[in-house]
Amino acid sequence: MSDISFGTGGWRAIIGDDFTRENICRVGNAVGRMLLEDGLADKPVAIGYDRRFLSDSAARWLSESLAGLGIRSWMLHRSAPTPLIMHTVKSQNLNCGLEVTASHNPPSFNGIKLIIHEGRDADVKTTQRLEKLINSYTGEIPMMDFAQAEKQALVEFKKNPFNDFIDDIIARLDMPAIRERGLRIAFDPMHGSGTYPLLVILYTGRCTVDMIHENKDAYFGSSMPAPTAFGLGELTYKVVNENYDLGIAFDGDGDRIGIVDPAGKYYDANSIIMMLYWYLHEYKGWKGPVVRNIATTHLLDKMAKAFGEQCYEVPVGFKYVSAKIDETNAIIGGESSGGMTVRGHIFGKDSIYAASLFVEMLSVTNMTPAQIMDRLHEQYGTTDFNERVIKFTQNEKDRVNEILMVQKRLPDFAETGLTVDHVSYMDGCKVYFTDGSFVICRPSGTEPVLRIMSETQKAKTTLKCIDAFSKMLEI
Repeated sequence: MSDISFGTGGWRAIIGDDFTRENICRVGNAVGRMLLEDGLADKPVAIGYDRRFLSDSAARWLSESLAGLGIRSWMLHRSAPTPLIMHTVKSQNLNCGLEVTASHNPPSFNGIKLIIHEGRDADVKTTQRLEKLINSYTGEIPMMDFAQAEKQALVEFKKNPFNDFIDDIIARLDMPAIRERGLRIAFDPMHGSGTYPLLVILYTGRCTVDMIHENKDAYFGSSMPAPTAFGLGELTYKVVNENYDLGIAFDGDGDRIGIVDPAGKYYDANSIIMMLYWYLHEYKGWKGPVVRNIATTHLLDKMAKAFGEQCYEVPVGFKYVSAKIDETNAIIGGESSGGMTVRGHIFGKDSIYAASLFVEMLSVTNMTPAQIMDRLHEQYGTTDFNERVIKFTQNEKDRVNEILMVQKRLPDFAETGLTVDHVSYMDGCKVYFTDGSFVICRPSGTEPVLRIMSETQKAKTTLKCIDAFSKMLEI
């Protein structure tokens, strides 16, 4: 029986290999035993699922394994984005929630995210404890048939938990401004579970919304359900050729976002966080710092300094972002991979609120994304950000870890023309250069890949930084 481990985004595994009914029930049983040990089994566990293959079945298996321990669960009649489950745990003061999803991973993967009290991503201490409970248990897992669990009120279907979630977001928005602007929006949920709540919000704002890839497709059109420039060709074509004001895209479980402007330019999370931080600070009058992970643009540092604020850097994993927002009362926090959240909302990534706030920003300022970014670049400079993703085996991962984290070897950066200022091993190996540029090399916490990301002032220099790490690692 294979060990189960929780990375930066929960447990993820290949369907049929490790993501099996037996292992799903092992996870559910361990979550239940952890709640019982802590005396926290008095409240139901909120269980959600995305639109991947086996997700709905896995949600039922989790509830059956919890019912076997006498623990109640709240189920849904439809798929739900991860932010909804986080919001439900927070707003209903629950102790725990589970979302069946592999987020932006390839269609062959599925997984489970553990959400703890206040709707937070489970911290490292909690996931390590859960792993120990799962992997050390050798007894039989008690199960209760789903229909029987319903009869005994150990499973309850919530009527419409979307209401509170949607209403909470709408209450935070300038809806009159959104109605007045009347934006035309093309929306690509990438066959995922974030469709319904954003549609309700945009229709409430009297926006015109047309969609692509809204149908359920467990294989996501044979592509990655990640809102990257590479995956949004069809959305870009639609926005440009049918004269939309904006294109919005989500990942599979609705916690990552990508934006396309009327000219077909793609904006990743680096740009989106910058724009929203500027809007919240300069237009809405919010005061406070910003939080970014170790692989996110340093232009946020320049913005924060100009605002008289501070930019805080944390490791990869949104639990670190949300914890630092809580600690410092930051306005917004996010990561270059597409996730962000805003002060006062949930303690996790939420592309639904981010997209809604983005629409408000365009409506209030009467500007396009390009016009906003031009203003920001004029004030804070321009940079080039790039990423290389390299698949590798466990043996290669061990070899790379030895070079980076044990031997602590560094590439030769002579060809880049940059001078090393200092190096951080907080999360992978990150090299900071004297001009504010950086390059970071780290194994992914959710996929069997190595990520090398760099931001410098010129595209050629960025690629040279990435090449330097690839050459040293021979990968």
